[in-house]
Amino acid sequence: MFKTKPYIIKKLLLFAVAALFLAILFSCSNDESPAHDDDFIPVSQVVLDMDAFPFNTLAEYNFFEGEMKAQEPVLGVIPYEPISTLFTDYAKKKRFVWMPSDVKANYVSDDTYLDFPVGTFLIKTFYYNNVQPSNTTRIIETRVMLKKSDDWYFADYIWNDDQTEATFSLEGSFTNIDFLENGVAKSTNYRIPSFVECITCHKSGDNSVPIGVKPQNLNNVYLYADGSQNQLEKLIAEGYLEPNLPTTVNTVVNWKDETQPIDLRVRSYIDINCAHCHTELAYCDYRPMRFAFGNTADQTNLGVCVEPDTEVPGMTKIVEPSIKERSVLYYRINTAAEEIRMPLLGRNIIHEDAVALIGEWIDGLTTECE
Repeated sequence: MFKTKPYIIKKLLLFAVAALFLAILFSCSNDESPAHDDDFIPVSQVVLDMDAFPFNTLAEYNFFEGEMKAQEPVLGVIPYEPISTLFTDYAKKKRFVWMPSDVKANYVSDDTYLDFPVGTFLIKTFYYNNVQPSNTTRIIETRVMLKKSDDWYFADYIWNDDQTEATFSLEGSFTNIDFLENGVAKSTNYRIPSFVECITCHKSGDNSVPIGVKPQNLNNVYLYADGSQNQLEKLIAEGYLEPNLPTTVNTVVNWKDETQPIDLRVRSYIDINCAHCHTELAYCDYRPMRFAFGNTADQTNLGVCVEPDTEVPGMTKIVEPSIKERSVLYYRINTAAEEIRMPLLGRNIIHEDAVALIGEWIDGLTTECE
């Protein structure tokens, strides 16, 4: 019978021990691999190319996943909504912000837009539901603002009829929309802004600025895909905002909220719709009113008992207490005439709910003018 020599047996034993050690080693390595997976940090797929801005098409930025018309944001593109929103001929809006990694915005003051870092995108899509005759949704445009080292820069993307793509244009144009608003038939010749019109509304001295992204406008709860959260806290949690907010923020109200005092509702509406022009260094800073929410606790800044700097027949004050019919403010928001209406840009039809709100407020004023 064949017998194995002792030195061969020793070698076989050594091989067996080595194999067992390697098996244990690989087993430990596999057990640790989930920890490495947990350390993986996903990277946003948004394309930032400062020199190539603006891209020719909206899709090139990769802001959205899946069908672009669904407006489902990719990683890092955060939705937001001001508490009171700007009226644009009843258009609906979706708003988003994106920033590069390892940079954050800073709080400046309650009524000053956040100090965003270079490379920040602000994205705003305008659309209508219940568009007639087919009762469908139609996206009109997506506006993009990019923060560069010296200023904010604009791009506007006009959606095609198939709702599959949007193409860059800052030439300005009109498009007719027939739609239902709360079941009521309405129609507008919607204005897509030109570059000059963008500058007009966003002017601050020699520079351009955003409008709605102020702490006073964002200090409320928003329903995100992963649950409800205060919008400012969400930006901090996402690493988009330094955690240096004050303990309290002087916050606007939703002008539609009838449980709020009417003066706060009016001040909030006028702030988001008018203050970006009626403030220092802005397009209408030569006018006497200062419509920012932080200023209008003083009724004089709303025009109460203030004589108009431009004579309007039949109008005695910018706001004549208890008499809306003699108030320039009411007169100008209650017309669609291009040479008279306010705001000058951004609307072609009358915002009926706002007219009713401001009319009720004026008629309820008891201030006595000297």
